[in-house]
Parts: sequence; C-alpha cells; structure tokens
Amino acid sequence: MSRPFELASLLLFSTALVAPSVALAQAAPAAGTPSQDASPAAPPATGQSQDTPPATTEQQPPEQTDVSIPGASDVVVVGTRNPNITRSTPQVVSILSSADIARTGEGDIAGALGRVTGLSVVGNGFVYVRGLGDRYSSALLNGSPLPSPEPLKRVVPLDLFPTSVIASSLVQKSYSVNFPGEFGGGVINLTTKATPKTPFLSFGGSIGADSRTTGLLGYTYYGSASDWTGFDNGQRNVPPALQAFFDSGKRISDLTSAAQNTAGATPGEQQIIAAQLINGRNAVIQRNKALPPNWSATVTGGKSFQIGSDTTLGVIANAGYSNKWRTRDVTQQTANAQDLSSTDRNYERVITDDHVVVNGLLGLSLEFGRNKVRWTNLYIHDTLKQARLGVGTESANSPGVTFQDQDTAWFARQLIDTQLVGEFKLTPELSIDVRGGYANSRRDSPDELSFIYSRSNAAGDPYGALYLNTLNVGRSAGSATIAFSKLNENLWSGGVDLSYKIIPEVTATIGYAYADTNRTTERRSFLFQGNSTFPLAVAALRPDLLLEPTVIKYFGIGLVDNEGGNPTFRAKLRNHAGYAQIQADITSNLSINAGVRYETAKQSVSPVLVYTTLPSLPPATNLQRNYWLPAATITYKLNQDMQLRISASKTIARPQFRELVFQTYYDPESNSVFRGNPQLTDSQLYNAEARYEWYFARDQRLAVAGFYKRIDHPIETYASFDGNNVFTSFANAPKATLYGGEIEAQKYFGLSGLSDGTFFSARRVLVVANYTYTSSKIKVGPNDPVAAYPLSVTLANQLFKDGGALTGQSNHLVNLEFGLEETGHLSQQTFLLSYASKRVTRRGPSGQPDIYEKPGLHLDFVARQGVKIAGVNTEMKLEVRNITGTKYQEYQQSGANTIYYNLYNVGTTATFGLSVNF
Repeated sequence: MSRPFELASLLLFSTALVAPSVALAQAAPAAGTPSQDASPAAPPATGQSQDTPPATTEQQPPEQTDVSIPGASDVVVVGTRNPNITRSTPQVVSILSSADIARTGEGDIAGALGRVTGLSVVGNGFVYVRGLGDRYSSALLNGSPLPSPEPLKRVVPLDLFPTSVIASSLVQKSYSVNFPGEFGGGVINLTTKATPKTPFLSFGGSIGADSRTTGLLGYTYYGSASDWTGFDNGQRNVPPALQAFFDSGKRISDLTSAAQNTAGATPGEQQIIAAQLINGRNAVIQRNKALPPNWSATVTGGKSFQIGSDTTLGVIANAGYSNKWRTRDVTQQTANAQDLSSTDRNYERVITDDHVVVNGLLGLSLEFGRNKVRWTNLYIHDTLKQARLGVGTESANSPGVTFQDQDTAWFARQLIDTQLVGEFKLTPELSIDVRGGYANSRRDSPDELSFIYSRSNAAGDPYGALYLNTLNVGRSAGSATIAFSKLNENLWSGGVDLSYKIIPEVTATIGYAYADTNRTTERRSFLFQGNSTFPLAVAALRPDLLLEPTVIKYFGIGLVDNEGGNPTFRAKLRNHAGYAQIQADITSNLSINAGVRYETAKQSVSPVLVYTTLPSLPPATNLQRNYWLPAATITYKLNQDMQLRISASKTIARPQFRELVFQTYYDPESNSVFRGNPQLTDSQLYNAEARYEWYFARDQRLAVAGFYKRIDHPIETYASFDGNNVFTSFANAPKATLYGGEIEAQKYFGLSGLSDGTFFSARRVLVVANYTYTSSKIKVGPNDPVAAYPLSVTLANQLFKDGGALTGQSNHLVNLEFGLEETGHLSQQTFLLSYASKRVTRRGPSGQPDIYEKPGLHLDFVARQGVKIAGVNTEMKLEVRNITGTKYQEYQQSGANTIYYNLYNVGTTATFGLSVNF
C-alpha cells in the first residue's frame, strides 16, 4: 500500500528548517503564559564568556514555578533550566522546567521525562530510572502520592498527565528520608501550574497526522454515539439480566454439569442473560477507509487578586481535550521448541486505537505575609477504544486449522485528585509545612469481546473452503467470550514537616507521613457454550447475528464462567512513617545531609467472597514489615564552580497490587496477558553513588556519576505456557546487583561571530547530551528457592539464569538535543535524538531464551515560533516524531532463529499547533 503521507511529512519537515529565515514580528509571549520560556538574564559580567546566554529583550517577568518537596524548602524554577537549583539542592536531582518541557514539544509528561539522564519510558508512560522498573520508583504530585488506574500497577502511568497542566518536574536519584521509602531508582515529583503574578488567558489547538494511520484503512466499531468524547452514554452498562445475576451471588455454570447448576444459573436463565450481551453496536468490526487526523484543544487562564496590604488570592484553571488514532500491523508469534526452530502461534493482527483524553485543573492559592496555602484539583479521563482483527495458525494444538480473531474493547481510566498544602514561617528560624490529599482512580472495561473463527484446511473437508469464517461454538477450534472488569482505588494521604534552623549553618527537620490506599478490582469473564450438534452454517454468521436472542434460544446456547478463580479482590496498603533529617554546612566547602526514616506498612490482597457457594478461595497475601531506612549525602566544593557528591542509602520496593492478584488481565499496549503471584515479598535495596559536577557558565554544566545497587529479592517478570496461551507473571529472584555510570552536559554556543547580519547575531545553539551505561546481574544459586504460584517449580534456577540482566534494563541510554534559538523572543528549532539498547521484558517460557524489546533510535524535530497576529501574541509549533521510522520489536532469539512476540512499524507523525496568549 502506498504511503503518500511520507512525502507530505518530508515537505513539512523541510519547511520547518527554513522557517527561522522568515521575517516575523519580534513578539514575546505574554507574561505568565504557558509558552513563556525565556528567563530574564542579568547583563553579562565583565569578562563573561560570549557563550553565556545574553540578556533577552522585550521580555516580561517570567512565571515562577514551585517544585514541592516534602520536608524541604521549596525549589523555584524560573524560566529555563537553572543550574543553581541542581547544584544547591543537597541531593542529586534533575529538573525539567516549563521551558524544558515546552522545548521537547511532548504532549504528556512521560515523553518529556524520557529526555532526562538515565530515564527511559516503557509501555504506557511508565518511567524507568537507571534501568530499574517502575516498581522501583515512585511518582508524586505536588509532594503527595498518587493512585494508579492501571490494574497491573500501583504506580501511576505518567502519560496520563498532559504537559499543559504541569509546570515542572523534579527527578531525584539519590535518596533522602523526606521521601517515601519505596525508592529504588528515584522519585519523580510533578508540580502543577501555580498562580501567576500577572493575569493571562491562553487558547491552543493542534492537528496532526500519522504516516501509518491517517487517511488509511483502519478498523473500529460503533460503540455509542458519544464515544468521540471519551465517555460512554450508557450503551456499555452491564445488561439488567446479568447485573441481577451478579447481585444474586450465584455462579454461572457449564450446561453439562448438573451438580454445578444446582448452585448456578439454569439453562433458561443463562439464555436470557446471553441474549442481552451481543449486539451490532459492540460486536461488529467495521472498516474505516480513511482514519481521521489527530487533534487537540486547550484553554488555560489565571489571575491574582490583592486582598489587603499583604494578602494575595490566586486562581488558575486549565481544560484540555485530545483525540488520537493509531493503527498497528502486528506480527505475533510463539515457539514450540527451546531452540526456537519452529513456531506454534503465528498471527498477523491489525489493531486500531482511538485514544481520547479529557483533563482539567483548578488551583487556588492564598499568600499572606511569608505564608502560603495552596489547593489544587486535578481531573483526567483517559479512554482507549480498540478494535483488533487477526489471522493465524496454531500448529501445536490445532494443525491444519486457520483462525481469524476479532476483538473489541473499551478501556476508560480516570483520576481525580485534590490536595491542600500549607507552608507557614512561624519565626525566622522555625517553619512548618502541612499537606493532605485525597485521590480516586478508576478503570472501567465493559464489553471486552473476543471471537475466534476457524477454518479446517484438511483435504476433503467439505467445509474447508466454504467456511473461512466459521465460529465453532462449543468446539476447541473456535470460541466467543465477553468480559467486564472494573478497578476502583482510593488514596488518603497527609504529612507534616517541622524545620528549625539551629544555627545559620545547621537546619534540623522532623516529619511524619501517612498514606492509606484501598483498591477493589473485579473481572467477570464468560464463554458462550453451544453443543456438538450446532450447525456450521449458522456458526459462519457474524457475531451479532450468531448470538442474537432467537439463535441462542433455539440452539440452547448458554454461558460458562471463564474465570477459574475468584473474580473480585480487595487490596490495601497503610503506611506510617516518621523521619529526622539534618542539613549542616561543616565548613564553607563541606556539607552533609543525613537522616533516617522509620516506615511501617501493612499490605494485603485478599479475594472477596462474591459467590454464595464456592469450594475454595485463592490464597491471600499479608505483608507487614517495619524498616529503618538511613540516607546520607556529602557534598564537597572543589572550587566555586565544581563540587563532588557522595551518597549512600537503604530503600525498599513493595510488590504492586496487581502483581499479587491471581487474576487474568489483558494489557492493550503490550498485547500480553498477565496474572499475579500472591506469594511475592518486598525487595530491599542498598544504594551508593559518587558524582562530579562542573557549572562552568550560566545555564551550562558537565556532570559525571557512578552508581551501584544491591537488591535482595528483586521482583522479576517471566512468561509461561498455560495450554497454548502465554501468560506473563512475577516472582522474586534471590539477589541482583546493578552498577553503571552516566555523563551529561549542557552548552550554549553564541553565533554572533558568524555573521554581521541580524539573523545569527541574535541566535545561539543549544546542545544537551547525556549518556547512561547500566549493567545488572541476577544471582541465582543451585539451591535458592522460589515461589511462583501456580507453577510447581521450587528452585529459582528453573525460572532465572544466573548472570542474566534485570527485566527492563538497557545497557545504553542516549539523549541528544541540538537546537537553534533566538534570545530576543520565542524562536526555537530543536532536533531530539534518543537511543535505548535492547532490554529484557520477560523471562522465556519453558527454558526458552529471554524475550527482549529493542527500542532503537528515535529522531524528532520540534520548531516553536512566536509571532503577533492582529496584535495578539501567538505561538506556532511544528512537531515531527520518529523521523527514522523505527520499528517496535519484542522478540526471542537463538542463533539464526527469531520469534517475534510483537513486531510492527511505528509511523512518522507530524503535528502543527497554534496557541493564542492574551
């Protein structure tokens, strides 16, 4: 199929390269607007390097962005990346200011964080720090914890957060006791936009295209008339007959088992329920011959009101909407031999996603004297509407049979968060910070439908050619299932920090933190069950006709409960922590930050009894551990511009809720099926780091670091076969070590010496580069035990290989930004290159090689230009993503044999955006 869009994207790209030469009005964005990025610079000091960023012109005072750090003084990011913050903060931190985020052009904060040294983004916005999975890191919003709407995760996926609501992000890689003890790789603290000093109002919109999707063939289904909004209008509600059965506490049973039917539904009840489940709205996949473009819209405004002589009330609000389409032509395989010499499952699958995000932010602040109270409210609704169509074979269990799978799904995630923070300066020496928050996350996935049609390719089969799409209801060769799943999680949190400056060189802090998380997950899955006399001619009908009420009643089609275990689980985590920390300047060149945290937590995952009769429940998990977690960082200033940091700490990592629940879950991003292990335990980490930093000019730096971690009982991901299906699960490996180094540099180059004209004299080149090398090894002894429910394995070497790398860890991570920018007003053209070497996603099943992901090389281009249109400050933005057209590859390899678990082309995308700032 021709891809005419590829030529169009190249034309857009080439246009962007020459855009700076167009004569434009010298317009600076309005003060306080999200697009305001340049910070006011003092005039260069005598003898200052020409490469030092010069003063800007026509620039209003920049918006100040608070970076909330529990138990520490606020960090204020003004405009561009400020080296004084990273050098003066006691710990090793990286900060993305609003200017840094805007330069990347990313639509969500996960993409922007992927540019930070040592960070990589995996799957749906989960950030890996120095090769350690998302379970080893934590995400905070304004210093408070967040719940996750993902069934597999307790950590919130950061792709939920549009960059339009985030003012800055702090990544801390060395542990300090004011943060939660679950700190293996680092902590990511997102700070929402604060009230501006001057009023502003901004409207923005964008439109974009994908070379593999836009204007080309894709698949979808009707669903409901309101699907484009990201909200269902009630069409996907659980049908009344099924809901009444849920409420009864009975279990739907196989028609052939009279004993089970005594406690379950009668055949007549099953038929009534089944007749309400399938219809043309939810089960019929339709072609869309020209998928629409991607688009988004945002509005942001803020104002401050003076109340009295020293009191200011501020208000900020944001609302946004985006709708993006993506089609993937995926190859999916599994092997039936350890050397991968032959395939079992071999499918070609087309997947079309319609991804809709609706978000809103409302913030209020009150400043009086030296005190500040801030109330932040955040709402995010993230919906994925998916249609999948695939054709393939399964040679091991069904030789000579071709299958056609069709699936429809609706995954709706939602996050509501409200936080109240108070910062009070009681005396010049004494301050107290208090914070409290409530957050609720939900995930609703109704009507997950899967139909498997089959065709026998045997010679002489009278139906082989005629019934290409034959659904053998009740036969092993074909199936029809429907599932309903829900997740609801509530998180209450609070904390207080008291800081006292004993002497000017010594500040002591004590604090208390509390978090209480409660999650309920439910998944109900049913298999439509026919009988051996079901006619093949009827089985060839499309799903809504095959399973319409008349057919169900006439042929006696019933339902079988497809969940082998309990459908509902409740998870809890209650955490109390107290900590003490001291910051002391021993000499003018030597300082120390040291403290200890005591953390006690109760974590439980247990099945909820929903059936009136059930022989046994799956095993429950109860973890109760107390930890003393010390941390210390020593900073020594070699001279005015250079310093050396050495840090050491002990931290922990707890199993995530879904990793503990023995329940089936399909991940639409990785096309994989997961289930948990109730026998997981905590991991303990021992961390050490040394770091050299050189701040050789304003906004310019060089840093080199080395790090080491020892992990006891790391939680690893492995794959296993259950019949002909591959499941991904989790188990504790005995031990692991991780070590590596990183280097990062930021440098500006003035161009005034290249030309006497005004074009180059007003511009500078920015180069930001970082590289991280990481190596890890799992240590497995011959007699080390393992608990891998429900597998019968008892020794760790049956799942893990001694010396193997940790899952998710890339040996090499590279990020490079090369940009041209004007210093007088907004004009930026930036190339962004990222590279990640291959990494293990899962341990191979049944002694097969491990399964790897190959992220590869990605090249993006972002151009931003400020102009005046009818006297109004306006920003234009052009983004071109994945210029190299890098494929996604998840594979196994043994010699010359390769099995692709997921292989598909990722399109090049081009997006043009426009924002108007009043």
